[in-house]
Amino acid sequence: MRVLIAHNNFPAQFRHIAEFLGHRKDTQVVFATKTLRREWHIPGITKAVFTPAKADTEQVHPLARTVDVNIRDGAAMIKLCQELKRRGFIPDVILGHSGWGQTLFLRDVFPDAPLISYFEWYYNADSPETLFDGKPRSDLRLAQLRTRNTPILHDLVSCDMGITPTAWQREQFPQEFQSKITPIHDGINTKYFAPLPDGPLPISELNLPNTDLTGAKELVTYCSRGMEPYRGFPQFYESLPAILDARPDCHVLIVGEDRICYSPHPQEGQCQSYVELMKSKVDLDESRVHFTGPLPYGKYKQVLHASSAHVYLTWPFVLSWSMLEAMSCGCLLVASDTEPVREVIRDNENGLLVDFHSPENIAATTIDALKRQEELTPIRQNARQTILDTYCLTKCLPVHLNFLIQAATNGQENFVNL
Repeated sequence: MRVLIAHNNFPAQFRHIAEFLGHRKDTQVVFATKTLRREWHIPGITKAVFTPAKADTEQVHPLARTVDVNIRDGAAMIKLCQELKRRGFIPDVILGHSGWGQTLFLRDVFPDAPLISYFEWYYNADSPETLFDGKPRSDLRLAQLRTRNTPILHDLVSCDMGITPTAWQREQFPQEFQSKITPIHDGINTKYFAPLPDGPLPISELNLPNTDLTGAKELVTYCSRGMEPYRGFPQFYESLPAILDARPDCHVLIVGEDRICYSPHPQEGQCQSYVELMKSKVDLDESRVHFTGPLPYGKYKQVLHASSAHVYLTWPFVLSWSMLEAMSCGCLLVASDTEPVREVIRDNENGLLVDFHSPENIAATTIDALKRQEELTPIRQNARQTILDTYCLTKCLPVHLNFLIQAATNGQENFVNL
């Protein structure tokens, strides 16, 4: 079986699939990507990099700039696929991440190969995501949202089937296309992200670079790719003074980069980042608030193991892996009462839900969670069980793989069972 995987970033959501297929002797996998991460190698996987032509944004209408980038990615992918064909690689099935453009023309280049598209998000002017902050959007901004769906709509039409991680994400797509999309999560490695058998990791055994936890008896943790409004960083930071005042032996660990992944940048004239902005607005004991930066998986897992209360906040948007990984480690979740979170967390059963917009509510719930550590142990256990029941890699990965195998073999094979 020959499989072509297409994703702008290697390996991203397709890591587990690529790792499994790479060990199959009867399978040849080419992973087409725009970003070459030389440090990440997956045995049995051939990386192929496409390089789009540089855009001249001054010559493109503002409403067409995103589409222009999409088409440049798609055109570069055509060129790469032509080279693959010249070398004799014709895929039996294609798995591609939709939304950036690299999958736009794959149906034309390989018309006989079934196309399975991975859909993350559909942009809508009246969606909960767009309306969440209560700020009006200009007509130009609404038009930009519509044009962002251009490559997604093409893929919705041309794909044989689609996959999306959660039912909430599927609901964002036009109803006429939802029947083509199956909600199935990428899967959490519950063997790796597992509670320690003897309970939480003692804070004294947590070894992080440039992080002085002297005197810490409790840890509030927060993990995010970027420190931004979409992941509730401003509200979380505003909650910290009350938490630190109420719990004098508490320290805070903030894991991730000082960057923006989804949110708009701070308004012109303000600070360059939301970390800088919040530090200028909120007065707190900075010796007890530690920004670790991005951490290797091993250190990140240690943070989860040592957590007394883990805060996860999000707009009504794509659900983060980090929340599910924290639950898999048995963390006590203090999470926003927003749609993607409610799909997974039931208040006071496997986590504690809070008002995203209320730093006071976030603080009060976190303080209460710190006070009642032993009493709330069942919530930790239920969080772990939720991941085992629904989001475990051993349950999710076979579904993904069998979609590929059945598509490649016209439904004649279906044998992956982890």
